[in-house]
Amino acid sequence: MSIVQPSSPTAEALLADGTTAVIRPLGPGDRIAVLDLHAVRMSDASRRMRFFGASRRAPQLAADRLCGPPHPGFLALGAWVGGELVGEADYESEPGPGNTAELALAVADAWHHRGVGTLLIEHLVHAARERGIRVFEADTLAGNRAVHRVFSDLGLPVHRRLDQGEIRVSVALDETDERYRDAVEVRGRAADVASLAAVLRPRSVAVVGASRRPGSVGQTVLRKIREGGFTGPVWAVNPYADQVAAETAYPALAALPGVPDLAVLAVPSMVLAGAAEECGQAGVRALVVLTSGLDADTAGQLMHACRRHSMRMVGPNSLGIAQTDPAIRLDAEFGGAFPLPGTAGVAVQSGGVGIALLERLAWLGIGVSSFVSLGDKYDVSGNDLLQWWESDGRTDLALLHLESFGNPRAFARTARRVTRTIPVLTVDAGRSAAGRRGAASHTAAAATPTVTREALFRQAGVTATRSIAELVDAAALLHAQPLPGARGAVAVVSNAGGIGILAADACVDAGLSVPALPSDVTAELLDLLPDAAGAANPVDTSAAVTSAQLASCIDALARSEAVDALLVCLAPTALAAAGQNPVRALLDGPGRHRIPITAVLLGQEVPVRYLTCADGGLLPSYTDPVAAARALAHARDRAWWQAEPASPEAKAEGSDPAAARLLVDAFLTGRPEGGWLDPALTAQLLDCYGLPLTVSIWAPDEPGTVIAAQSLRQLGQDGKVALKAYWPGQVHKSVSGAVRTGLAKDSEVRTAYREFAEDFGDRMTGAVVQPMAAPGLELLAGVVQDQVFGPLIVLGLGGTATDILDDRSARLAPLTEHDLDTMVSELRSAPLLLGRPGTPPVDLPALRRVTAPAVTVAEDRTVGEAVRTARRESVHHLPVVDAAGRLVGLLSPHDLLDSLRADDEEIRAEALALALTPGSGVVPSSLHVRCEHGQVALAGRTRTRSDAAALCLQTARIEGLTGLVDHLRWDIDDTTRPGGAPGREEPDDHRDSAAAARPGH
Repeated sequence: MSIVQPSSPTAEALLADGTTAVIRPLGPGDRIAVLDLHAVRMSDASRRMRFFGASRRAPQLAADRLCGPPHPGFLALGAWVGGELVGEADYESEPGPGNTAELALAVADAWHHRGVGTLLIEHLVHAARERGIRVFEADTLAGNRAVHRVFSDLGLPVHRRLDQGEIRVSVALDETDERYRDAVEVRGRAADVASLAAVLRPRSVAVVGASRRPGSVGQTVLRKIREGGFTGPVWAVNPYADQVAAETAYPALAALPGVPDLAVLAVPSMVLAGAAEECGQAGVRALVVLTSGLDADTAGQLMHACRRHSMRMVGPNSLGIAQTDPAIRLDAEFGGAFPLPGTAGVAVQSGGVGIALLERLAWLGIGVSSFVSLGDKYDVSGNDLLQWWESDGRTDLALLHLESFGNPRAFARTARRVTRTIPVLTVDAGRSAAGRRGAASHTAAAATPTVTREALFRQAGVTATRSIAELVDAAALLHAQPLPGARGAVAVVSNAGGIGILAADACVDAGLSVPALPSDVTAELLDLLPDAAGAANPVDTSAAVTSAQLASCIDALARSEAVDALLVCLAPTALAAAGQNPVRALLDGPGRHRIPITAVLLGQEVPVRYLTCADGGLLPSYTDPVAAARALAHARDRAWWQAEPASPEAKAEGSDPAAARLLVDAFLTGRPEGGWLDPALTAQLLDCYGLPLTVSIWAPDEPGTVIAAQSLRQLGQDGKVALKAYWPGQVHKSVSGAVRTGLAKDSEVRTAYREFAEDFGDRMTGAVVQPMAAPGLELLAGVVQDQVFGPLIVLGLGGTATDILDDRSARLAPLTEHDLDTMVSELRSAPLLLGRPGTPPVDLPALRRVTAPAVTVAEDRTVGEAVRTARRESVHHLPVVDAAGRLVGLLSPHDLLDSLRADDEEIRAEALALALTPGSGVVPSSLHVRCEHGQVALAGRTRTRSDAAALCLQTARIEGLTGLVDHLRWDIDDTTRPGGAPGREEPDDHRDSAAAARPGH
């Protein structure tokens, strides 16, 4: 991660009606467009409101001012749609130390009431804040109601003062204001949903590439749209046919009797970009691209056409979409049968997974509100679909299959909000190294590391399953039954003791509890059940139980406060044929009780199905108790997440980011390429954030080491010290044999230092002396900067066996105070930390004093990868005793390109990795790169430098980065150049509201 993450000068954002606008600074080359905006596309009335008069020279003067040479204290932003300037906003401050600026705004008449002004001001607020402006002021006419509404709707504090018919407006620029952040989010969400209307509620559809050949993708989709009963007109476009599947075919979109809202593209890849451009010129508002196998040039042209013409796009490599709303009834996909109408929203990256998931849902009887096969996810993403389902009024269950993430923070924000009202389930794909390789080759985007993905799902409240079957099992329960209590206490009831024991084991294995029942409940059950029954938990009703007895037993347990869920396991017996079928106990009762009830029927033919109860309610029934237990565990986790109290963000006291910035700037001035900090600088940096460190003395030679040891012995356990050799670039001291502990005498210190000198020679620059910590439990608190997900904070057992034990809890920043507590309780070693009989708990407040500053370090963009590892030798007594830090430099694109041609292979490989680092200013973060020892780990696997450069080259071509293309070509062996398109994982919110280009929103 780079030290500074500059805002992009150009950003795409959505207007209130879903139209895509490009927001960028105005310059001298925009003078004609600015003059046209003010002189032609604004009425006389609008110009009077803008300029307080009707001067003919006002537009020319405005163009001169807005498009003149740049100068301090001034910024003008323009909003462009399809190459047309539709509005501008600017601020200008007086020279000097003040923090106030004058604001001006102009919007073309045809674009009023579409959110142009609000969007421009949002972007201008962020830019002004970065430049130290804290207040906008503007003079407005009292009758200018439109601009006053813009100010009122911003969500920022607005003060007005009337003076002789003019109103002086003052706006305080506080981006942290919750009201403002909520307003920005609401506007962005509404715009995003509006932009998807052409995808999921189109009034008309064209199938471009509908073939005369039966069984072809285009003809299949055309037939399904017709046979599915689409309520609007559907047209076939094929320049080589008059008819397709008995429907009139048109040679081009321009020949259609109307302009389609949605175009489904099923054309060969070599003509795809041209087809997309034709759609955009015709006025199509959205595309579903079924074509796959795009090369880099085609991918870039496709995205350019969509952005230029403000079209949303599903795909490419999509199976298609379906909308079951009776008012639409669109089945534009080439999978199996038309999905059953219902209330489950389904979005998948893999078409095959989509087909399998729809089939299983159909078997179960769960209908679909809308289905979207995202494919390679160039544009429309899971984040978009969550927002759609949240507002469509039909969806009450969301099912996702995502192999990669473009903007995980946007996904987390959206999912966290959506999961408060509807369950969101996903298949956790790509957990293994093999799975990640498959995801990288399948969707052309690197799969997310497991621990990071798990942290994202946990914090967002997403139910993550490990297979399609498990997803359907959990969906069956969450769709039909209430949530259990957060304790997860399950009562198991069976008519066969063996299956009851297996079910109890499955519950415990899934993290649930099977507690002993209270004596009063046990007594009641024994009165209700046959004499041979056992009323412990699990409850063995015996095979002789009647349906009436079993129903009474279920009712008694459902009323009991001792359990949170009920698992009823029934084996088929001959008694069922005699009219005593125990399943009747479930069917004759209500479908919903106070707690969820699941059934396990061993004779059932399908893995999961619904039992329809007397009141019409549904009760999920499984063939395997393991599947039922996992489903209950997922429901318990959702209940636990919903019960989490609201908690403020975790903040460390006494942090000084400004001092940290000075330290970082000074370091990178001397080493612009970045590097590992020495122990002294590491301590200084962490001290800026209030991270407690043990006393350490840096000694450059043997005599200094002895003197330092003499000074620190009185602080050490039993008067002993530790000695740690150091050299630049050192990471793992223990692995290198650079640590000596328990040194009690000067002679031992001298011996240790001489051994270091002999082992490490001239590369050793000195040693660190520290007092020995008291005995205690060693923990690790670490920060990892994920290139896509941002900072990941890890807490777990430390020591040399930390990787073997793998007992860690992780969270993505930002963390809450509640997260700091739950990270401890989630560890398998939590009993060692929280205390148990005979052993007191560790000093948890002291642990907080380490983890909270680590979170602050992680979120401060001043530091690239600042704290790699921070260990506590004893959480009973001492603070952090060891730490390491690395800063990643931010080079100019020119320097990076020069480094790519360096003679030294490792320098070139490092430069290649750095070029792909987010914020480098050379290429965007569409590929994930890590470089060590001259090897480049790119898109999920290690590659040779030549292979990596070839893949980077394709990314550069897509983005039009010709300078990087020229330099990378020099480093490519044509025989190893991949032919496919690179990862095109676009940020989930690249079309989001004004927050799209702004960190923190």
